[in-house]
Amino acid sequence: MTTTEKIANAKKRIDELERLIKYWNDSERDEAKIVNFNIVNKVA
Repeated sequence: MTTTEKIANAKKRIDELERLIKYWNDSERDEAKIVNFNIVNKVA
């Protein structure tokens, strides 16, 4: 495997990790909204 191929594969892995991080961050925000909504309903 050439250096160019190694760099291309590493970039693909980095891009995939960045997409996963973004997905996890978005899903955590959605879960926080759901939790906050449920807490408000229980208090009210």
